Amino acid sequence: MKTILNVMWFISGGFFLALGYFLAGILACIFVVTIPMGVASFRMARFALWPFGKTVVQPARGTGGMSAVSNVLWFIVAGLWLAIGHVATALAQTVTIVGIPVALANLKMIPVTCFPFGRKIVDSDVIPHGWEPMIKL
Repeated sequence: MKTILNVMWFISGGFFLALGYFLAGILACIFVVTIPMGVASFRMARFALWPFGKTVVQPARGTGGMSAVSNVLWFIVAGLWLAIGHVATALAQTVTIVGIPVALANLKMIPVTCFPFGRKIVDSDVIPHGWEPMIKL
């Protein structure tokens, strides 16, 4: 079932969302200071390309102060625009009944799109000890 959903996702907008993350990563890697944002963007591009069967996890005890600062900077620079891309893609996917489950998954990706730092993307059946799921697709 995951493979079918991933293929539907890829065809109905996943490729273009991943391309958006990839371009944001390239732009972020222009300056040395924003390279961590570029790395996070590349990680999310891989997640946006084939998301079903993956889970976003966050530390059970919370993240540090640097993650919070990085998340605020990310939200201002790229997170908001990528989240708007997720909403637009989800609206286009809901045109067909078949696309509704994929559109709901698209909307579930918005929290990690806006605030990626301090999170990991892992297989759904391999959640590390001390981490809790943020989103499960």
